[in-house]
Amino acid sequence: MRRIFALATAASLGVFALSPTGAAGQQQKFITIGTGAVTGVYYPAGGAICRLVNRERTRHGLRCSVESTGGSVFNVDALRSGEIEFGIVQSDVQFNATKGAKQFAKDGPYPELRSVFALHPEPFTVLARKEANVVKFEDFKGKRFNVGNPGSGTRASLEQLLSAMGWKISDFSVAAELRAEEQSQALCQGRIDGFFYAVGHPSAGIQDPTTICGAKLVPLTGPAVDRLVKENPYYAYSTIPANLYPNNRQDTHTYGVQATLVSSSKVPNDVVYEMVQAVFENFDEFRKLHPALAVLRQEDMIKNGLTAPLHEGALKYYREKGWVK
Repeated sequence: MRRIFALATAASLGVFALSPTGAAGQQQKFITIGTGAVTGVYYPAGGAICRLVNRERTRHGLRCSVESTGGSVFNVDALRSGEIEFGIVQSDVQFNATKGAKQFAKDGPYPELRSVFALHPEPFTVLARKEANVVKFEDFKGKRFNVGNPGSGTRASLEQLLSAMGWKISDFSVAAELRAEEQSQALCQGRIDGFFYAVGHPSAGIQDPTTICGAKLVPLTGPAVDRLVKENPYYAYSTIPANLYPNNRQDTHTYGVQATLVSSSKVPNDVVYEMVQAVFENFDEFRKLHPALAVLRQEDMIKNGLTAPLHEGALKYYREKGWVK
């Protein structure tokens, strides 16, 4: 509530209105990007965006910060309540929020949700304890599995997969609800046999357990996956390359989503414009700030996984560049 009160106070003082001159002495305007676990890619990706925005803060007066959160669903809810100005969310969660579907059925559609740009692809990554004797996902039945914390996009995506397979969470002997930063240690300590994680690669959350305790990547394939990819436009097949992680010498076939940066129509156009400009005017540097960002292409970032309308501030920049009519 403290954060919400601070934003409300800032809005009442007109803090979000950029001065026409951009003078260095203007009052600072604080914006926050909701991300995810510090061991994932959302947090450093948000940090990379803020780094570029903050470089010009004496001109535009914006001060950007990142907040580690429970993940995609949490970020959408925080945007809706006005607690944050930007959030990184999975493309399937973005889709459901615009429709008021699945995890947003209770609150209904979120018409103010706006896309800013797409980020890295996020293959659904399943990791198994070496001693668990798991070769395929079905082998986890009756085993101890981390289903993810409530409020995360990972949890929502796993529940959709289980439904497509005709499974229930109770089919695991233990369904842990660990946050992403907790699951790797739990796996190596033998407290769980596996976990499901929507994450960009390479990821420290996968690197650590594959290095420390020889954890194995498990493919996600089969009729249920094929049906999900066919029926849902936000899903696509993906492959985690061989030898990306220690002790995993084969390609791992799976499917996944896209990480996307979103905002609200209530966030001023000039604030969003400055953020978009900071990233795309320093694009080569941005791609070097985290390995998962190295695959980005500008033409894909303005369309991939974006089901909410583009924010007017982002549209202004894209039109100036001739990328959108």
